[in-house]
Amino acid sequence: MADLECDIGIVGAGTMGGNFALNMVDHGFSVAVYDADADKALSLVRSKEAGGRLRAGRTLEEFTALLRRPRSILLLVPAGKPVDEVMEALVPGLDKSDLIIDGGNSHYTDTNRREKEMAMSGILFMGMGISGGAYGARHGPSLMPGGPRKAYDRIQGILEACAAHVNRDPCVAYLGSGSAGHYVKMVHNGIEYGLMQLISETYDIMKRGLGMSPDELAEIYSGWNAGELDSYLLEITEKIFQFKDEKDPKLVLVDLILDQARQKGTGKWTSWDAMDLQVPTPNVDVAVMMRNLSGYLDERKQGSEALHGPGGGFEGNRSELIENLRKSLYIGMITSYAQGFDLLRQASRKYQYGLSLETVARIWRGGCIIQSALLEPIRAAFLSSPDLKNLMLDRNFSREINSRQAALRTVVKTAVDLGLPAPGFSASLSYIDSFRSAWLPANLIQAQRDYFGSHTYERKDMPGKFLHTEWRKKEEET
Repeated sequence: MADLECDIGIVGAGTMGGNFALNMVDHGFSVAVYDADADKALSLVRSKEAGGRLRAGRTLEEFTALLRRPRSILLLVPAGKPVDEVMEALVPGLDKSDLIIDGGNSHYTDTNRREKEMAMSGILFMGMGISGGAYGARHGPSLMPGGPRKAYDRIQGILEACAAHVNRDPCVAYLGSGSAGHYVKMVHNGIEYGLMQLISETYDIMKRGLGMSPDELAEIYSGWNAGELDSYLLEITEKIFQFKDEKDPKLVLVDLILDQARQKGTGKWTSWDAMDLQVPTPNVDVAVMMRNLSGYLDERKQGSEALHGPGGGFEGNRSELIENLRKSLYIGMITSYAQGFDLLRQASRKYQYGLSLETVARIWRGGCIIQSALLEPIRAAFLSSPDLKNLMLDRNFSREINSRQAALRTVVKTAVDLGLPAPGFSASLSYIDSFRSAWLPANLIQAQRDYFGSHTYERKDMPGKFLHTEWRKKEEET
């Protein structure tokens, strides 16, 4: 190993960087690592798992000297300013045609800026989304690279070897130009927000509405995960309800966790860009809103005393409600994916990414947080109809929604009757009802806009012609 030039370098020897480095080593690649905390990098190199195929540089100069030319360097540092600081320190020691890959959760606009800046120095730059957390980084994540095609071609072998695999297909593919990779990861996280909100609502209805115990909840989620709802998020949900508190093994840890959900911003970014592109993503929007509302802990405690809801508990058939929740979660998952893929379709057109939605669905099938059994039929839908405008228009998905629609309506009604918040399920139902409406009351909104702001309107019998009416004048005449 002493004279070996490493295949790739990783800056950041923390949880993600360290695990990804060991993943690469497992697949026969030699890896150089650097961390601002030199001891952390050295500790990783000396670990048994490294197998002598890791090398550490105490300085960035030592680190880059360990790499085979042209050099490929993966950054696994916190998004934002740290990425710019590392790149600023790295660039003076790099040559033209060297490659920097940002593997953090960077905002796609930062990725666009960095690619342009690096191009001025002749250095290749890629933004790559990574999903799967620490476990995925170690054992096989879903990887979402975008940028110059020649940059991806250089490291394709490493990425395909280290990514998760489903039916021998690697969960990585070149997604498109510019910031395509980080944009896809952003939307992945937005869908993740939506799915987590829906699952939390099933939990609330079963816990507060039906008074179910953690053991009962774990059994329900286990059963759901064994069927059509099979997904990573349901798998870990089952395990969470089985996890006992270390201080008091009679208690389940989740019951001791404060009900304030944090966020790092990717869900919010998804909502922001969807609004800019005028793409409806109500499940994502509601999920972000509910995380914000969860932070109003003091206000909610005051509200629980000042505001009153329905009295009494659930008096219907428990088994039927649980089955309706299962069916509703299935529909909610479809609508969450549908909104995310619609946003990707519109963004690809706007930002000229050239995304293949079938490819996105394929690489999300394994290694990532939103992996689920649904992604196989989603992939099939886009494979048969690449220009499909919305997943709900696919014949198979529309049939599945129609067959479960009554269950979703029952769940929303039940939540209302019990006074339990179910904004995710309500958003899914309203999205479906709006989407299936050949007519919406938006004509009144447009008339109002023209009345107070002279914003004009189109007549159904005069398409393409924008008109304005002097509403007050007519009112004065009469």
